[in-house]
Amino acid sequence: MKPKPPVPLWRWLTWSGILVAALFVFYVLFTPFWMATRALAWAADFRARRRPGYRSPVSGDVTSEGAVNTAPSEAFDR
Repeated sequence: MKPKPPVPLWRWLTWSGILVAALFVFYVLFTPFWMATRALAWAADFRARRRPGYRSPVSGDVTSEGAVNTAPSEAFDR
């Protein structure tokens, strides 16, 4: 069995360039966008909680179909 030949330099450079581009897109573009959407959702929820008659969307007591205290799979079987 022959030993594997070394990886060519151009492949290392290509891989490194793709990795740098992917890290840039994720950390520089996606993360601030995600944080901004979470901040907007938090602000909307905060404003909604201050209104009279607010009902939490995740209370778990009553579903939109009217089933009381059921698992999500049971609520949609009706």
